[in-house]
Amino acid sequence: MKGLYCQKGDQGDVKFVIQETNAPNKLGSHQVKVQVKCCALSPVDFKLYEDLKIEIENVPVGREIAGVVLQVGPKVTFFQPDDEVVGILPLDAEQSGLCSVVVTDEYNLVQKPEKVSWFEAAAVIKDGLRAFTALHTLARMAAGQTVLVLDGAAPFGVLAIQLAQYHGVKVLATASSPEDQKLLEELRPSVARVIRVWDSKQDLVDSCLEETGGLGVDIIIDSGVRLSEEDPEAQRYYPHKHDLLTLLSVGGHWVTTEQHLQLDPPDSHILFLKAASLSFLNDEVWTTSRAKQGRYLHILKDVMDKLCTGTFRPQLGDPVPLYEATVSMEMVQRKQARKRIAVKL
Repeated sequence: MKGLYCQKGDQGDVKFVIQETNAPNKLGSHQVKVQVKCCALSPVDFKLYEDLKIEIENVPVGREIAGVVLQVGPKVTFFQPDDEVVGILPLDAEQSGLCSVVVTDEYNLVQKPEKVSWFEAAAVIKDGLRAFTALHTLARMAAGQTVLVLDGAAPFGVLAIQLAQYHGVKVLATASSPEDQKLLEELRPSVARVIRVWDSKQDLVDSCLEETGGLGVDIIIDSGVRLSEEDPEAQRYYPHKHDLLTLLSVGGHWVTTEQHLQLDPPDSHILFLKAASLSFLNDEVWTTSRAKQGRYLHILKDVMDKLCTGTFRPQLGDPVPLYEATVSMEMVQRKQARKRIAVKL
């Protein structure tokens, strides 16, 4: 069978190749063999592999999978053959999720509801996990609060908005283009305010302070931060860190995806004066550490439940066939895809 793998060149370039591979013949005690029906594509973070000292020459591509259990190990208790499952393969997995059959631990999977399609399950599971991690685990959101979701039209942003609204939180969101603005304005329930960051006439800080009566927002979920005025043109719609510190409320929570964020002493002093907190959103921590395995599986089940009941209404494109996986993954790696891409097997 074939799977998609990537290799990093000496010049930092990335090459995606489809290779022949084989599934292990013998299952471990807690392993399950899954026939993959659909696999979603996410960018490969080579720096994270280096940091965790995971040395793999050909890094498997495609980790969010949905499929049918074919066989279970002798001590597996969660599943039995013919169960429909969805989950995220760990970073050190040796198989690509685009293989027709994969073997993984039962602790990486949860049951897929019958009403949820293979495509939706695979495409939503990772962004749903990120939304829960940001809003529940890190920000501890509560009804009546106000949250600012930056780049709200991105796949993660849409689910974060819908999860916050489900819990009675007032949502402000930024749009990076007229198309994103249209998408956000058509969401139901409606977003309290869509802030046009592509429009130089509309200021992010002023809009948020106006919407909150000058008190600021309780929670910020960013999609990247402009660290200096010299940052590249591609980051022109990212807010400056000083803007986010200004519009954060007393006791607020800033959840950032910017792993290289640097706070100077004056920045930290602002956080101190506001008794505010800063958290880093790294959803990979759930699979790299088993310290909170039960909570992780509970979140995955909750994501599927909310997808089944219509709380999550993701903005998805059409599934792509396997022969287009390489081209699609190149777009995903360059972050040119605005909708979550999933491959149908």
